[in-house]
Amino acid sequence: MQGNPFQQRAPSIVGNPLLRTPQREAFAALAEFAETEDQAEREVGIILPVGCGKSGCITLAPFAFRAMRTLVVAPGLNIASQLHNDFDPARPEMFYQKCRVLEGQPYPEPVEIRGRNANLADLEESDVVLTNIQQLQGEENRWLQNLPADFFDLIVFDEGHHSVAASWTALKEKFPAARIVNFSATPLRADGQLMAGRVLYSFPVFRAIQEGFVKQLKAVVLNPRTLRYVRREDGQEVEVSLEEVRRLGETDADFRRSIVTSAESLNTIVDASIRELQRKRIEAGSDRLKIIASALNFEHCHQIVEAYRARGLRADYVHSRQDSAANTRVMERLEAHQLDVIVQVRKLGEGFDHPFLAVAAIFSVFANLSPFVQFVGRIMRVIEQNAPGHPLNRGTVIFHAGANVASRWEDFQQYSQADRDFFDQLLPVEGLDFADGNELEVDPQPRDFDGIGRFEVQGQTDVDLHEIPLIAEDPAALAALQLLRDSGYTSDQVREQFERLVPVPVTRVRQRQAARAGLDARIRTEVGRIIGERGLNHEGHELDRQRLGRSNFVVIKSAIDRQVNQVVGRQSGSRDEFTRAELDQIEAGFANSVARAVTEVFGG
Repeated sequence: MQGNPFQQRAPSIVGNPLLRTPQREAFAALAEFAETEDQAEREVGIILPVGCGKSGCITLAPFAFRAMRTLVVAPGLNIASQLHNDFDPARPEMFYQKCRVLEGQPYPEPVEIRGRNANLADLEESDVVLTNIQQLQGEENRWLQNLPADFFDLIVFDEGHHSVAASWTALKEKFPAARIVNFSATPLRADGQLMAGRVLYSFPVFRAIQEGFVKQLKAVVLNPRTLRYVRREDGQEVEVSLEEVRRLGETDADFRRSIVTSAESLNTIVDASIRELQRKRIEAGSDRLKIIASALNFEHCHQIVEAYRARGLRADYVHSRQDSAANTRVMERLEAHQLDVIVQVRKLGEGFDHPFLAVAAIFSVFANLSPFVQFVGRIMRVIEQNAPGHPLNRGTVIFHAGANVASRWEDFQQYSQADRDFFDQLLPVEGLDFADGNELEVDPQPRDFDGIGRFEVQGQTDVDLHEIPLIAEDPAALAALQLLRDSGYTSDQVREQFERLVPVPVTRVRQRQAARAGLDARIRTEVGRIIGERGLNHEGHELDRQRLGRSNFVVIKSAIDRQVNQVVGRQSGSRDEFTRAELDQIEAGFANSVARAVTEVFGG
């Protein structure tokens, strides 16, 4: 194919006021690289924080190379669809039109590979092919088998930190002459492996904050003066200082998990995040700001949701173990501002965009920087564009001193303030024990969820909130520190003045209501698990032996409901009358109730 728009047309980039600084600068860096004679270097990377116009950069990249035909690969279906929309000339918000990069036709011809919607002839007529990596996997993949080795001369990977994985490497080998550009918010994968290729250009977070592309961030650390816990192996109660809490958090994976799952310490994270959300809503004059929480696993999601609901907040969760329809309903409530809190286990990651998330509450464990940056990135998108310092454009990360998140925040501070060589500063942190990969996402069956760690936190004293800004060179912060110094205060005196955490009141009725709602969600989860384990269809009728027109789901759920009701001597339809003591009794014997229900339905 000769003379396509990438080769024939001159895009309006230099001096275009509708383009963002990183879009113009990244294009210039790519255009300079494209002119180099060194064919040995075929792969480079572009690092842009969330909200800095990465999708627009991707649409500009083929012009920098004057590409014959470009392949754009995303890690998932949603991101691939979003990218296709940016290239689609039928959409008025298409990037070339929205930012006046091209005035009128002809536009590059896009084709999306999704299932069998496109064929080889469509690809041959295209200038840019967009897809998700799953469409190109497998040794007998029909696309890779039928395409010649020179079909693409440019490959662009979105979320390019994935590109060192085997499936992505095989794609690079299929088209050996193609130049490769990796776009990402971080050069590290979740396993700590560095993104392939030299980082050609990066746009530091501090510049993004200064120009109003991302929110101004700070961390709030919960520092208990002392903490009491019980060792599960011997039942011994131990009280430790804040210094020991931090040490245990650094060295003991079980202690970290206990911090974020034991009710006493979990509730302090919940309370602190609610207080911060309330403060932000008042300052910004908007009740649409929200909390996003990271959980360890499916059962932990329930525990966190119930804690927020008990405090009067509208909370729900999404998880890969939920069916897509249930997750979609939750996301629709989030978009309609019918939720205050969304809880997830690494579910709302790359491509997710809801700028009203303002507080990130960390109830999970991050072994290295990349997944931490991905999660914090959920609260980085601004609401008011190009308005640095606006009250709506401020985000807060909440974590407990015993969860060992401080090391990740320190890494993030280095990453945020670094220049093009920032990745050289991301060295391993000595002395941290993250050998147990399961701590990243533990997903046991519900009956195995008992707090996870060897410790159970019994209490804390005087929980202080210590604020840590992301960018130390904040002029306002430096001016305030200088004023304190001029007034005779020492650095130690300033550090000692922390804000004391005031717990959010939990009424008994809300606690009971949250537990009741949690019970129904837990029963439905068990039904889904049982159906999946036995290879049944939710809507099938194999179990409807009395031929009452009931689905398999209804039959199993009814059996569990009956067993649960029998524990407290209640009749069907009386769950609204359950007391808190009855709900606690049901919780304690839940696994036995499920086992009896399974025997009732399946025999044995």
